[in-house]
Amino acid sequence: MIIDAHAHIMTAVRGQTATGATRSLSWGRVRWGDEAIQLLPPFNETTSFSAEALLAQMDWAGVDRAVLLQGPFYGEANAYVASAVKRWPDRFLGAFAPDPRAPDVERQFDQCVDEYGFRVVKFELTETTGLTGHYPDLDIDSAEFHWIYEEAQRRNLVVTFDLGKPGSASYQTDNVAAVARRYPALNIVIAHLAQPPIARPDNDALNADWAGQILLGRLPNVHFDTSALPAYASNYDEYPYVLAQDYIRRAVELIGADKIMWGTDVPGLLTSGSYRQLLNMIRAHCAFLSAEQKAQILGRNAARVYWPA
Repeated sequence: MIIDAHAHIMTAVRGQTATGATRSLSWGRVRWGDEAIQLLPPFNETTSFSAEALLAQMDWAGVDRAVLLQGPFYGEANAYVASAVKRWPDRFLGAFAPDPRAPDVERQFDQCVDEYGFRVVKFELTETTGLTGHYPDLDIDSAEFHWIYEEAQRRNLVVTFDLGKPGSASYQTDNVAAVARRYPALNIVIAHLAQPPIARPDNDALNADWAGQILLGRLPNVHFDTSALPAYASNYDEYPYVLAQDYIRRAVELIGADKIMWGTDVPGLLTSGSYRQLLNMIRAHCAFLSAEQKAQILGRNAARVYWPA
């Protein structure tokens, strides 16, 4: 069983960030505020990544399941993600990304869980694309979040955090620890392996911040996914992504392989490698991992966290 614990689908990019709106252009490009960037490889005339496109990538690489996360950059796609989960319930698990300060957040929460059947609540906190960019005072261990955690724990949902990079206002390690201890039956996933400083691997302060967040994995209900790691290098880490592999090794030494789940962050990561290469970074490389550890990271851990019996 191989599971991609961090993927995205969308018919078009139509998000909103602190630096401006995001809108699909053509041939993999999107407009982000006043700039145009190459978000995806130039696969299609319209910049999109459908459920069928993800399934084709998964089948080609031999991936069985994927967790469909959402975030402000791509834009809300609840109905589309729900339709994909309904059509392929054995392949996809759905997530939604609520804004805790939206006036109708409780209605959205109930609709996403009760009507759409989503089992994951995702909070993107990053300053560039997430909630702290809009709300600099945001505290994920505040009352405006507590009712969501309580409901998620009661309904056996997973909460996934994208906490941004070390040193940023969104990198709220202590607050995550407080939430994890307050809600011990709530499974928490931190995306991007806590965003290691791959572009600055010799920066002691950043490495210390990163290791401090990774150590949250010693709490029984905190886990990590490995999505997007190649993209954090200065000029995109070339396959087989040896810098990313080194931080996976460090994380395994700190918290064990049973707390880490493979994820890609496609489609955005397809500009730094093929889907098979993103998988083979672990499947064919990471020589420091045993066969058992690879099996855990590639699927067994995600099955336990996201598909509990």
